[in-house]
Amino acid sequence: MSITATGDLIIPLLGTPTAVGLARTLAGARLNKWNCHHISDDALLIVSELVTNAARQTPHEEIRLQVSRDAGGIVIAVWDASPEIPQARPLPEVTLDDLDALDGAFDDPGGRGLPLVQALSHACGVTKDPTGGKWIWARLSP
Repeated sequence: MSITATGDLIIPLLGTPTAVGLARTLAGARLNKWNCHHISDDALLIVSELVTNAARQTPHEEIRLQVSRDAGGIVIAVWDASPEIPQARPLPEVTLDDLDALDGAFDDPGGRGLPLVQALSHACGVTKDPTGGKWIWARLSP
């Protein structure tokens, strides 16, 4: 883990399910230090989604979390070595009548993370890293 001169947090992690909890804990501490309590719930959900996606893309390989701030707000970015650009699945409109715990509706394996990131952030995107892989990022307004 390193903290830059500007206070940005950069954390190398191993792409495993336990990386998510560690990333949330360390990102939460950084957000608290910056007095960003008003956006920490949204930010930590974004951290969870992005780290989970990176760990699934590159299991047991290095991923990186960066939490930074500037005049435009907080930026959460996660790097992984995969060249594959994630695609958000369209979300169907679901009513309570559509949900049935017996048919596995609550155990759907995913696909909702990127739409959540899009909904919670001011802006988000993908930037290819010139050294390989990509950064998936989201910006939250201050």
